[in-house]
Amino acid sequence: MVVTSEFQVTKVNNVSITCIENNNKRFIPIRPICEALGIDAKVQRTKIQEDEILSSTGVLSTSVAADGKEREMLCLPLEFVFGWLFTINPKNVSPEARESVTRYKLQCYQALFEYFTEPQTFLKQKQEQMERMVTIYQEKQANFKNARKEMDDAKKELNEIMAITIDDWRANNRQLIIPFESAEIEN
Repeated sequence: MVVTSEFQVTKVNNVSITCIENNNKRFIPIRPICEALGIDAKVQRTKIQEDEILSSTGVLSTSVAADGKEREMLCLPLEFVFGWLFTINPKNVSPEARESVTRYKLQCYQALFEYFTEPQTFLKQKQEQMERMVTIYQEKQANFKNARKEMDDAKKELNEIMAITIDDWRANNRQLIIPFESAEIEN
């Protein structure tokens, strides 16, 4: 594989982890990760080559190693690195890296749990909120219809008052008859 660009992604236990870009695809050399974790890179290479999925994705790339020399390294596409790391047994890493590997595996478990359960949680919460808002909307809609009717009635009464002429007033014994509702007052 011809390297078009190479850049540091992160550091693990003070070892630079680089990303190699080729044809808009990103690859990660596994040797620096193995060195950072204190595990045998040859064993991991064999493990990757024997894995039915990882073996079909791994590529060889000439890269500058931590010591500054060019070396041919097995690289995995970035999207497969995390799955490969998840297969590493913390008992097989250096004592200094064991806690990091265990923590990483716990994060993987959490990420998998969230990936597979979050959509259901999201949909449930969304459905509950939608149902709540539909109820509120329907109440507001009913209130609006009632307010609209009251406004229409008030406008009708206003128009009736505005339509009364002085002749109507005179015809009603000089009394302004306004059509309005009144409650009876008890004595």
